[in-house]
Amino acid sequence: MFEWMIALQSLGVLLLVAVLTWLLSLVKRDVSIVDSVWSLFFLAAVFTYGLAPPPNGTRSLWVFMLVGFWAIRLCAYLTWRNWRQPEDRRYQEIRRRNEPHFEIKSLPYIFLSQAVLAWLISLQTLPALKSSQPLGILDYLGITVFLFSLGFETLADWQMARFKSRPENQGQVMDRGLWRYSRHPNYFGEFCLWWGFYLIALSAGAPIWIIVSPLLISLLLLKVSGVPLLEKDIQERRPAYRAYRLRTNAFFPAPPKSLDKTCESSP
Repeated sequence: MFEWMIALQSLGVLLLVAVLTWLLSLVKRDVSIVDSVWSLFFLAAVFTYGLAPPPNGTRSLWVFMLVGFWAIRLCAYLTWRNWRQPEDRRYQEIRRRNEPHFEIKSLPYIFLSQAVLAWLISLQTLPALKSSQPLGILDYLGITVFLFSLGFETLADWQMARFKSRPENQGQVMDRGLWRYSRHPNYFGEFCLWWGFYLIALSAGAPIWIIVSPLLISLLLLKVSGVPLLEKDIQERRPAYRAYRLRTNAFFPAPPKSLDKTCESSP
């Protein structure tokens, strides 16, 4: 049976974190700080689930470690990347579209909505934390997928950070390393990571509807706030991105396409 009371307690905690982050954004006049807090929503959810009875089983140790590594790594990276930078361009555009009184609107539009999304995605970790069933093949498969995905995402972020740190690359398109095979390898890693968690949840006996959690993060990355929003911003600023877009898959890694073949197949 799914522990809905524990889940609702977690939702309350996440909404509180969202409100506190919103208040900080008013002081900084920068709502993009929500990006750094995104992974902390999940960490707060897992701790809320873990502290509630019944006692946690062996599987919960893996869940705590996996979520903790991912959340702290992503929060630290995004905080470092955005340190002393102006508000992210995407949020500047949202701010312009929602004036006047964007400061008030940003609470439900950005902070509370992200807290609710994080809560929905995190629900798959609750059965894994509270299950007393022994670890099985799906657990080990899920842990393997998660660790591979975390490494993939971390490597992609490191390669991009190193590329941007070199002055000669200013205004250029990153098409090396993992970025040669996918335009968004960091998002691909994030996508796989939550499907790894889904396997752990299945092994723990999670209800069938829990598939909504990985499907939701997949939808966000592929169709809503991930690839589409970032692609629009980059194409407007970097004309060279068009050629990169033609030869490189948007999401799932694959060998680069030949531009000659791409042009021949275009109408």
